[in-house]
Amino acid sequence: MDKMWKLLKMIRKLSSKIMKKKFWNSCRKIRAFTLLECLVALLAISGSVLVLSGLTKLMHQQIVVVQDDNTKDWQIFCQQMRVELENAHFDKVQNNFLYVTTSKALRFGKTVTADDFRKSAADGTGYQPMIYGVKSTQITEKNGLVDIQLNLERGGKREFLYEFSNGE
Repeated sequence: MDKMWKLLKMIRKLSSKIMKKKFWNSCRKIRAFTLLECLVALLAISGSVLVLSGLTKLMHQQIVVVQDDNTKDWQIFCQQMRVELENAHFDKVQNNFLYVTTSKALRFGKTVTADDFRKSAADGTGYQPMIYGVKSTQITEKNGLVDIQLNLERGGKREFLYEFSNGE
């Protein structure tokens, strides 16, 4: 009987060793991420997010600069128009053009084919562009108050008002 118990114990030990070996062998065959691989993946993901964040901020800054340029163009246009009309005599508004007389007859407006608001001679010869990117204009006059409305291609609508002295 003793021998039998010894034999059973030996079989148990041997079977447990075999089972442990099979378990560890099967565990070794399972592929999994190590901690180092997880950290490297996390580092790559965070780097990508930082790059995208930086590009987004840069794009936002560029949009702000472009919008500022539009504002600066408009301010320059207004200043030029005031200087041009300051010593001018109002003649008429006709066909969406403003006609004035200084030392010579001038015409202000947007032609159908161009994308700019321009100053030219009253007969349309020669021109000086004053602002680019104009989609459409509407020029009206009432009691010496000239209203120039510009629709810009970049979006937005701008309005320039000028009152000629003594309702001229």
